Amino acid sequence: MGRRIDYYNEPNAPKANSLVPSVNVVVENDKGEILMIRRTDNDNWALPGGAVDLGESVKQAAIRETREETGIDIDIIGLVGIYSDPKHVIHYTSNDEVRQEFSILLIGQGLGGQLTPSNESSAVEWLSSSHITALLMDRSMKLRLGHYFERRDTPVVI
Repeated sequence: MGRRIDYYNEPNAPKANSLVPSVNVVVENDKGEILMIRRTDNDNWALPGGAVDLGESVKQAAIRETREETGIDIDIIGLVGIYSDPKHVIHYTSNDEVRQEFSILLIGQGLGGQLTPSNESSAVEWLSSSHITALLMDRSMKLRLGHYFERRDTPVVI
């Protein structure tokens, strides 16, 4: 399996050669814990999510990706923001694709299921916000989680 390498505002980063719409989902349980995965491609902790496939909506992609990566069924109930900062590029070494960031952060509501890791997630856990701050994660995930915890009235657009 290839690796995922995130770069932010780094002059020596590879140049983007693609732009792929993707989603991430914040799911909070009734204890205030957030659904998190540990990615297999870089060992960082992240919110569940992934690319929007042809023929599906953003909502469908968010529901599918969350189920695939975590085992949890959700519905989408809100929007945190849209992240498309061209200074953030993601290098996938398996095929040398370098994506410019384009991710929509949605809010999900858990409907059921059991925490189940996948080939994309080596661990899946419900974690408190105080625990999350100590985890190894990319700056883009920290930014998105920070925006979610701010409980803004309007979506973030970057």
